[in-house]
Amino acid sequence: MASAGTPAQMKQIVVHKYGNNFREVTQLVQVPVPTPGPRQALVRTSYASINAADVLFAAGCYTPDRQPPMVAGFEGLGVVVDLGEGSQLRIGQNVFMRGFGGVFSEYAIVDDGNIEAIPVDSPDPIFLALSGSGTTASLALEKKGDLKKRETVLITAAAGATGQFAVQLAKLAGCHVIGTCSTDEKAAFLKSIGCDRPVVYTKESLDDVVTKEYPRGIDVVYESVGHEMFDTCLKHLAPFGRMLDSFRGSTTSLPVSSLALKKSADIRGFFLPHYFSEVSEHIPKLQQLVASGQLKVEVDNGKNSDRGPFKGIESVYNGIDYMYSKQNTGKIVIKIGPSSVKSN
Repeated sequence: MASAGTPAQMKQIVVHKYGNNFREVTQLVQVPVPTPGPRQALVRTSYASINAADVLFAAGCYTPDRQPPMVAGFEGLGVVVDLGEGSQLRIGQNVFMRGFGGVFSEYAIVDDGNIEAIPVDSPDPIFLALSGSGTTASLALEKKGDLKKRETVLITAAAGATGQFAVQLAKLAGCHVIGTCSTDEKAAFLKSIGCDRPVVYTKESLDDVVTKEYPRGIDVVYESVGHEMFDTCLKHLAPFGRMLDSFRGSTTSLPVSSLALKKSADIRGFFLPHYFSEVSEHIPKLQQLVASGQLKVEVDNGKNSDRGPFKGIESVYNGIDYMYSKQNTGKIVIKIGPSSVKSN
């Protein structure tokens, strides 16, 4: 039975056609609150995160064979308010939800397999960053990085949602870490979480920095920007180096295979959905690191935006703009709805 106070109508953001401009290809609509099917839950969204993947989803990069309309949004925290037959969840449970769309909604239908229970009394945006971006960095470095002590690791977009975790996890592995960012404020943040060499690419050339300070090259690159940044990282990959490419839109003019061959280096793609079954193993490990003070989590609800703090489903658009403005530090979160529930 649904919890008390569940309305008949809700708002959600729907992709109505594919394209690169998120505002132009999506619409904020009002629709009836749905009923969960077998092994599904209806979750009242408390927080949603903003990711580059949300824009790529609206552009059709992840699901080209699927045709709009479809609900946008990849990650969120919420409270279970109704259950379908056979669901193993319970009403009132606080959960992290993920999937190919569906989360930019005041109430979301989520399959049991795309939900992780979180051990808190009310949804906390820190868990949104930890469960989404934290596990992405942890899995990518574990499965593809093969980090060794004293190796040099370069993280692009290091002060962003995933980068902040990659920096700290690489340091915990005993590596020397270089991190790219766009402002002095972000460089200060990177230093505060252990980054050895922040590079403010708007003030100094990454190419020049690596050439002068790291002539042997970079052992491991965690690359999530693409384009010219990808080219620079590839150029400076050390012999036997590993480059983790997690940017779906990467393009390059360089002869990738030839350059990698000459260095006995690897270009390794990483796509989180291939590792969804292992996310639940990494969440408690990250929680322990946070509890012990070894891992810091930065969330940003628009602290540097004149439209912040971001509240309400309508603020998703402001969050997308904020991401593109590069003013954020850490994970961008939107407060969608309340964080408690009453059962009938």
